Amino acid sequence: MSSSINRRHFLAGATCVATTAVASGVFGPGVAHAAAPGTYTPDWNSVDQHPPAPEWFKDAKFGIYFHWGVFSVPAYDNEWYPRNMYQAGSNANQHHIATYGRPSAWPYHNFIDGAQDLSGNTVRFAPKLKSAGGKFDPEEWAQLFVDAGARFAGPVAEHHDGFSMWDSQVNEWNSVDKGPGLDLLRLFSTAIRAKNLKLLVAMHHAYNFTGFYEHAPAQTDSSLKKLYGQLGSAAENQLWFDKLKEVVDRAQPDILWQDFNLDAVDEQQRLNFLAYYYNQAGSWGREVVATYKDGMNGKGEVFDYERGGPADITTPYWLTDDSISSNSWCYTQGIGYYTLQQMLHSFLDRVSKNGNMLLNIAPLADGTIPQAQKDILLGIGDHLKRFGESVYATRAWTEYGEGPTKMGGGSFTTPHAGTPQDIRFTRSKAGNVLYATVLGWPGSSLTIKTLSSDRINLSSLSSVKLLGSTAGTYIDLPATSQSPSGLTVTLPSSTPYSANAYVLKLVFSGTIPGLRPLAGAVGFGDVDYTGKAGVFTLGDHTAADLTAAGLGARTLSSLRTAPGYQVIGYSGDDFSGTPWTFTAENPDLRATGNNDRITSLRVRFDPATHFRITNATSGLALDSGGNVGSGSDLKQWTWDGSPNLQWHAEPVEGGYYRLVNRTNGMVADGWGATSDGSPARQAPWNGATDQQWKIVHRGGDRYSLANRTTGLVLDGGGTVDSGSVTKQWTYGSSTNLLWSFTAL
Repeated sequence: MSSSINRRHFLAGATCVATTAVASGVFGPGVAHAAAPGTYTPDWNSVDQHPPAPEWFKDAKFGIYFHWGVFSVPAYDNEWYPRNMYQAGSNANQHHIATYGRPSAWPYHNFIDGAQDLSGNTVRFAPKLKSAGGKFDPEEWAQLFVDAGARFAGPVAEHHDGFSMWDSQVNEWNSVDKGPGLDLLRLFSTAIRAKNLKLLVAMHHAYNFTGFYEHAPAQTDSSLKKLYGQLGSAAENQLWFDKLKEVVDRAQPDILWQDFNLDAVDEQQRLNFLAYYYNQAGSWGREVVATYKDGMNGKGEVFDYERGGPADITTPYWLTDDSISSNSWCYTQGIGYYTLQQMLHSFLDRVSKNGNMLLNIAPLADGTIPQAQKDILLGIGDHLKRFGESVYATRAWTEYGEGPTKMGGGSFTTPHAGTPQDIRFTRSKAGNVLYATVLGWPGSSLTIKTLSSDRINLSSLSSVKLLGSTAGTYIDLPATSQSPSGLTVTLPSSTPYSANAYVLKLVFSGTIPGLRPLAGAVGFGDVDYTGKAGVFTLGDHTAADLTAAGLGARTLSSLRTAPGYQVIGYSGDDFSGTPWTFTAENPDLRATGNNDRITSLRVRFDPATHFRITNATSGLALDSGGNVGSGSDLKQWTWDGSPNLQWHAEPVEGGYYRLVNRTNGMVADGWGATSDGSPARQAPWNGATDQQWKIVHRGGDRYSLANRTTGLVLDGGGTVDSGSVTKQWTYGSSTNLLWSFTAL
């Protein structure tokens, strides 16, 4: 990870490969991955058979790692100091010149070998164990991770800077031969495994020779060429693999986590690594996890969102790496931290969406962990110690949650603290317990809107309890009532104890009843909306997608559609064979002769339904203005039921839609806009790409609408007045760019 402002800029145009696969196995563990081969060979067909996320990983939920190394010594800027110190005019460069001298005379490797700064102080990455009179104690670190509730943990074993934190035989720039003279990877592995935690090892070295040191001078010494990534392509790619092989053999990690730019590494070496790791794990008798941000097929490995996560429930099972600090992944003077509530609530949000969180801390160079970081970790640990049954070994439900605070939406999305109106759901693996975690004390009653009478039948609900202040204790909540507004639960008249989130436990006499979705559709493996289930958003879903969703091809037995949506099921994969169209929920597909026959499906807006299209920020509806001329601006208006505010969403070729106004029959038109802020207009349908829109699910019932010609999305413009013009803008994180479709 280890990303800085520079990295954010570097990835600004990147597309997240996992964000569109939104679905979730709902009841039970889901369809098993194909049996893994006894021996893997270095080709995609083989390594793609590796089960990406074993059960222990899905149960674990929370892990900790740390950016700690040579870059911790200057304690300035961020973990990209080794790169930035060579970039003329940068803050790090100016600081380096003022503190140590010009980088040409005082290079980065002086922090490894040891040298004096301009004040005469010797600086060097040389932490000492407490047993040797220092401040570094890996056993204390491991105990802190246990107290924080982590189930896996481990070090950044090599960052972009090229310094290996183990006794490497292929890289002399390592922590045994230089610097501290300690095999840090071995020390951490021993301490972490002694606490019965799974071991994670993070490797960031793909970027070492693919851009990190681009501002550093060319080296003439062969050893320094190795450190600064200047050996040449063939040698660097081989070294990349050789380092990983050493880590696999020496540490036997349960999770081998890798940072970005794998797609710049030779593909065959990537395959060599995967096959070697998986084969070694087989010889150890262990199920392991390899993660990626790019450069993998994504079938045998787990995708990692940096500083973020999806906006909604997403499969396959995923991971996010986030940092305890907003401005650096390593310790720096004056480092700032997110609040405990931001870290805890974003973690709970990620778990509700079918993911794990890996949290980074930033120790000082001498091995001290600042108290402020400990406090955040121990705060998370306090929640997990008391309410862990609602987190560990749970699975995502059909709906991730409700409330005003929206989190995620991709990589580089800031963690948010929730409110007492925000709820996040998880369920037991057996599928008979639903947990509703409230991100603050809501008062003497709570209405869970998701559990309204028009969305779910709660006749099998047998009890509702509030998890007590200590694990395994409960407060009975006998008074509940269900209405079209939701399930209202009576709570204690005053806060029964202090916590950063409160958990309701809803126990059912059988499996949790099937929920009617607000958007898209939910398919079930059994009739009457029971059995294994998967959530399917707007778009196309192949047989592989059905399997990833927890159902599998030819297992669909009942179907719940959101109002205004249409599902087309096909007997063959890739939307071939006999089609069946559903525009309403169906409790028993046997009645239509296609029970257990659907192999792929498409979820669309029903072209016969009129919709109100409402902006998420302004709350105003998309407005044609009535019988106006071609080229007239699209506006927004307070909803009043007028046909001017009603639209058909009709599919056209390529997965695009045309938006047809009920009053004038004209369609929304991008009008060839080329710049942010250009108005959206309307015109009679002519089939041009200017009039076609890609409607992309962005979580819950929200969508972005991107013009096929311009790529810009519809923009409400913020909190604007009724009658304001609807514009177009480059897609970003603003809710101005999100719209909901309400069937009329």
